[in-house]
Parts: sequence; structure tokens; C-alpha cells
Amino acid sequence: MNRFRKRIVWLVILIGMLGIGAALIFRSDSGGSTSFHTVPLKRGDLVLAISATGTVEPEEVVNVGAQVAGKIVSFGKDQAGRTIDYGSNIEEGTVLAQIDDALYAADVAQAKAQLDVAKAGVLRAEADMGQLQARLVQAERDWKRARKLGPSDALSQSDFDASQSAFEVAKANLAVGKAAVVQAQNSVEQAEASLRRAQQNLDYCTIKSPVKGVIIDRRVNIGQTVVASLNAPSLFLIAKDLRRMQVWVPVNEADIGSIKAGQRVNFTVDAYPGDTFYGEVGKIRLNASMTQNVVTYTVEVNTDNSNGRLLPYLTANTKFLVSEKKEVLMVPNAALRFSPSPDQVVSDSRGALGSEPQRGSSASGEASDEERGGQEDEPRRGTVWIPADSLVRPFSVVVGASDGSMTEVQSEQLEEGTLVVVGEYQPQDSKPASGGSPFVPQIRRGRSSSGH
Repeated sequence: MNRFRKRIVWLVILIGMLGIGAALIFRSDSGGSTSFHTVPLKRGDLVLAISATGTVEPEEVVNVGAQVAGKIVSFGKDQAGRTIDYGSNIEEGTVLAQIDDALYAADVAQAKAQLDVAKAGVLRAEADMGQLQARLVQAERDWKRARKLGPSDALSQSDFDASQSAFEVAKANLAVGKAAVVQAQNSVEQAEASLRRAQQNLDYCTIKSPVKGVIIDRRVNIGQTVVASLNAPSLFLIAKDLRRMQVWVPVNEADIGSIKAGQRVNFTVDAYPGDTFYGEVGKIRLNASMTQNVVTYTVEVNTDNSNGRLLPYLTANTKFLVSEKKEVLMVPNAALRFSPSPDQVVSDSRGALGSEPQRGSSASGEASDEERGGQEDEPRRGTVWIPADSLVRPFSVVVGASDGSMTEVQSEQLEEGTLVVVGEYQPQDSKPASGGSPFVPQIRRGRSSSGH
């Protein structure tokens, strides 16, 4: 038993010594030199674009509402004979829905009756006028005879005056009769207008499509009561032609100056992550909007949707193509941001460029307005670092345009395939903040001149 315990003790001691030796070996290895992360210079096409997020919209949408109040009692049929619903293809004049028309039909019947009464009133007024006209003729004859006789033994003064008065009254009554006829005729016109209004309200109970298109939204159900007061309630949303779509893109005021009508645009949608769609700028809406002190303008991008893949209201990630450069030498922006420590630079170049990028380079590889000092004609310069054994050597380059990840550079000393440093690998002595394994080498980005 004692022999077995001794063996266990010696085994524990041996394991401990092996652990200490491994720790010493790892510590000695961790003090080694760092290695640089490099990428080759490449030549290709550099596309300068403005990125923004927009929404796919039908090119023309018609909102169909109700002009009368009532309960929805039925829906119409589409071209295929199916009940009107989302995605139904319809023609102009297709019945979309029917509102309960009982009250409006009663109004039409009442208006028709009032029209009949008004027409009868015209007939009566015309008949009365005929009687009055006949009385005027009789009174006129009596008055003529009275004037021939004059006041005499054959015709007393009172009878003479009575004939004259009767004639004057008959003329006045005829004028009244004519006015009554005109009034009755106007009553007919008023009744006809009331009938047309009642009939129109009755016709409004049948909701018809004003255009040919596709139903993209149905906002009512059978049995639902629509109330039309100050605003017409929306019942259906119809897209006239889904073969032509638009992307409505809010663009920041800082970028809107680079966008013009007819400009090429490509965009992607999450529904088809591997596909790219193309379009062109149709117009820029002038009614800018402000959100949190940021002014944006809505840009309409026209695109062809003959295959029907684009659906309304998809989110589109758009890129407005500002310019494109062919076969230029490019480096990642990280290569222009990298800055080694002084002891990593080849000794014969420390006095020339040192460990800091040249004046004119910035963290993004582009010169700032303050650094350029308003001299737009002067080329922007930057520095890239080329590995030289375990150290790096600086090379000055002329910095061109950038697409946000790659930057155009020009240099007589560099060519396609030349390795440039974008960072450095450095073993970590302690557990990294990210929680990764301390035995895995970590990439350490070089320090930039701005201290970021």
C-alpha cells in the first residue's frame, strides 16, 4: 500500500515538472518577433458609388375609396372569375365591391316621385294659364265694346269702369299664370337634379375599378361598415402596372449633388440575396424632409420588372454609380491607415519618412480639407509599407479615389502584386479581451497618424 502511494506521489511530481517546462517554453516563444499581415497590390476597376437604403414602390398606384356610407355586402369577380382579393388582376370598370343600397334605392324612388309631381305641376300651370288667357280674350272684347259705347244711356258709367277693370285684371292674371308655368318648370329641373343625385349615390354603392391593374391591398371585409364623411375611406389599393417599379431612396443632402437624372443605379433586395437589379434615376423630389437635423431628398429610381420578381415595398440596398475607373492600381484602405512603431522601420528610411504617414493622408486614405489647405490641384499623398525581412519600408504614393474599402494609388516604384502591410500579427501574453484562446495569434492593426 505504501509503495502504491509513493508511485502516485512521484507521478504527481513528474506531471508538475512537465507543466513548468511547458510554461517556460511558451513564455520564451511568446517573446518572439511579430509578423506582418500583407496583401498584394491589385489592378482592377474602381467603382465610386453612393449607398443608401430605399423601398420598392409601384410606379403608379390608385387608391379606390367609397363616396357613400354603408355596409359591404359582397365583392366582385376578377378576370379569372375569382372573388376580388389580394393580387387579383382587374380591368377598368371591374366591380370591386357592393355596398348595401337599400337606403339609396329608396331615395331614388322618392326623387322619381317628386319629379312626377313636378311634371304634373307644369301641366296644371299650363292649363291654368290657358284659362287665364281665355278670360283675358273675353275681357278684352268686353272692354272694346264698352269703349265704343262709352258712358251713355246704353252703358252706365259703372259698367264701363267694370269692363276696364276686368280687362286689366285678366292681363295681370295671365302674367301670374306665365310665372306659375316657369316656376313649375323650374321645380321639374330641381326634381331632376335631386333624382340624378340620388341615382349617383345609388351608383356609388357599386365600387368599380377606375383603371386596369392589380389589387395590392384590400382594406375591407364583407359585413364591414364604411363611413364616408369628410374623407373617403380607402377600400382598395391598385397598382396600374407592376412591370414597371420604382425605388424611393432618401439621400442625404451631402450626397444629393452627385445624383442626376438618368444616372445608373444597381440595388439588391433581401428576398434575392444573390441577385443584383439595375435601374436609373428618374427624378429628384424637391420636397426635402428633415429628421433629427438631417436633411434628405427622395430620389425615384426607375427599374424594369417584366419578370415580376420585385414585389411592392421590398427594402432595397441601392448604389448610385457616380464614376468608374478602369484598370487602376488599388490597395485596401487599411494599408494607408497602417503605421508601424519606429523600431519596426528599416533604419535607412527612418530619417526620410519615419513612422508617420506623410502629410495629406488620413485614416480613410483621403486627405482632409484642412490638410489640403484649399489647394485642390495638389495631389493627395499617402504612405504604404512594404515588408523587408522582419521590418517594413515606407513608400510614398499618390492617393486617388476611394470606394470606402479600396483606394486608388499611383507610384512609379510599386506595381501589381507588390505586398503591402495592412496590419500585424502579434502573439498575446494574456487572455485577450474578446475571450479567445491565448494560444491563437491575434491580428493587431497598426497605429494611424490620427491616434485611432
